[in-house]
Amino acid sequence: MKRILKVLTFIAAGLYLLVDAIFMTVAKPIANWIDKHVPLKRLRDWIRSLPPYPSLALFSVPVIALEPIKPIAAYLAATGQFLSGAVTFIFGELLKLVLVERLFSLTREKLMRIPTFARLYGWYSQATAWLKATEAWRTLESLARSSREYFKATIARLAHWLHQYRQR
Repeated sequence: MKRILKVLTFIAAGLYLLVDAIFMTVAKPIANWIDKHVPLKRLRDWIRSLPPYPSLALFSVPVIALEPIKPIAAYLAATGQFLSGAVTFIFGELLKLVLVERLFSLTREKLMRIPTFARLYGWYSQATAWLKATEAWRTLESLARSSREYFKATIARLAHWLHQYRQR
């Protein structure tokens, strides 16, 4: 029984890491866009001025505040509101990851001064690197790239069609 639980734990952890990694590929560009286009200099300066442990506390706020979104999304899906549940889950997870990404980029140096955090981050980085080295990840990445190219081409065709339609 103990062996089965260990395997199930590894599978659950792997799936969680996979979902986070997939969402992070979307969240990172959003976070970078916010950094470039949303002028919050005073807030950024204040966050950067925090010592390591208050930085860690601030880093955990979006996780604690937005983690309850998952059970809410599960409830919505279980009560037959699958689309609402999916949108709630995706929006909540993206918002959480965008906020965590921004805070992490502002406080990384200070967080790495905390030995336990640095060790956990090292393990997380190793697990992420391993996941990204798998053939399954490369296949998903290729499919995502193809999908993005397809949607860009479709949007370009639609924009061209709309432009032609307006000129009539």
